[in-house]
Amino acid sequence: MDQGYSSREACRIVGINIRTGKRWRNGRKPTTGEKGAPPVRVALPPSVSSRFLSQTERIHIADRLREGASLRTIAAELGRSPSTISREVCRNRHAESGAYRPHAAQARADARRPRPKQSRLATNDELRGVVQDWLVMNWSPEQIAAMLRERFPDRPEMHVCHETIYQALYVQGRGQLRRELIKALRTGRTYRKPRRQAQTRQPRYSAPMVMISERPAEAADRAVPGHWEGDLIIGKNQASQIGTLVERATRYVLLVHLPTDRTAETVRDALADTMQNLPQELKRSLTWDQGSEMGLHHEFAMTADIPVYFCDPHSPWQRGSNENTNGLLRQYFPKGTDLSVHTRQDLDAVAAELNARPRKTLGWETPAERLAKLLATAS
Repeated sequence: MDQGYSSREACRIVGINIRTGKRWRNGRKPTTGEKGAPPVRVALPPSVSSRFLSQTERIHIADRLREGASLRTIAAELGRSPSTISREVCRNRHAESGAYRPHAAQARADARRPRPKQSRLATNDELRGVVQDWLVMNWSPEQIAAMLRERFPDRPEMHVCHETIYQALYVQGRGQLRRELIKALRTGRTYRKPRRQAQTRQPRYSAPMVMISERPAEAADRAVPGHWEGDLIIGKNQASQIGTLVERATRYVLLVHLPTDRTAETVRDALADTMQNLPQELKRSLTWDQGSEMGLHHEFAMTADIPVYFCDPHSPWQRGSNENTNGLLRQYFPKGTDLSVHTRQDLDAVAAELNARPRKTLGWETPAERLAKLLATAS
């Protein structure tokens, strides 16, 4: 963890349970009972984890409750958390009399412990039928779980959480709900989409990314030309594309011809060809999102002699000028059309028209005029 790993990842690397790692980090400091008496900790069989209460501890709880001791006092005497004692008493006391009987409590705890357990949907035919009927009505599992508690308030055997319903639908082999009912879910998925932990995600590119946080500060204030933002606009059926480049200070536009595909090799070569004739003053940086088309960004950076920076995931506002320009370009390249029909000359003509259009953000100068002015000042 001193090297920057999270607690979960450090435990995985060392090969220990997360709870063990927590004890290693924080230590175990049991509090003492009344009058300095040491905590009463009872040895458990090797097969039973120490996190479970033992029968001897349950007998101690029952004795002290009869003597009128508080739950916090009992917890301190046993070296347990007060919430552990509170849950134990509420969960295992007698349903009618409310008395806590240690041997009956131990029997209930032992009966609950074996795994795997059968789901309530697998053992309760009435509950399963109600859930299936509501799924057919296109109710979501969360709506069903809430309405079960609303319609059957005094019947806890008819209550399940929404996760139980999802598990019954998605997990193969359980057979609790009909598989065809998955089609009633709004996502339409027949399997669960895995959500990886951030620390276990694979790097998007083979070469390390340089994030936008490391981009020179001069790019943010738009005072110096040469910092570009880039992206792709996509055509009909995701089958065609055009690359777009916008200079941040002047809003000057360059369009990249991609008539065949948008593989990393094609985008690398097309970007390099488009930017190779730019003067060195206009090659300060390029900011792109984390699309797969930039998988060879390191090769492009070496070929074009321009560093590439990447936006954070799901942060299009970090390329605000480019996003705005892509909206303007849809006037010439509408959504749902085939973009591969446009030639290199067509793209140059559209870029020239946009660069000759007065812009309010530039004080009604055109991007071409502002770029020429900045280059003249720099020289």
